[in-house]
Amino acid sequence: VQLQASGGGLVQAGGSLRLSCVGSGSIRSIRGMGWYRQAPGKQRELVATITVGGATNYADSVKGRFTISRDNAKNTVYLQMNSLRPEDTALYYCYANISPTILPGYYDYWGQGTLVTVSS
Repeated sequence: VQLQASGGGLVQAGGSLRLSCVGSGSIRSIRGMGWYRQAPGKQRELVATITVGGATNYADSVKGRFTISRDNAKNTVYLQMNSLRPEDTALYYCYANISPTILPGYYDYWGQGTLVTVSS
């Protein structure tokens, strides 16, 4: 099972980016999915999460600017980021709670991270 994140890049303040994260491999089902980020010299922090039913949760710092969504049929989670600020600069990691076909139960999986840089 793998998570592959993409969509990061360099953008000016006020701009937008859309991150995607696709799960692949022997996946039976996925429960929660989400995005975390880690800025240089700081701890990893939650950005947004979404349940299989579509319930969402956001960090206060991104509410009203970021939108998380998912396509269950494609094992994919998205993060639409609008009105980006320099303080949003970080490595963004996707996360999913996955039940693989070869093991019982659910396990946490992480993508490799995609870099978002916002210039002022």
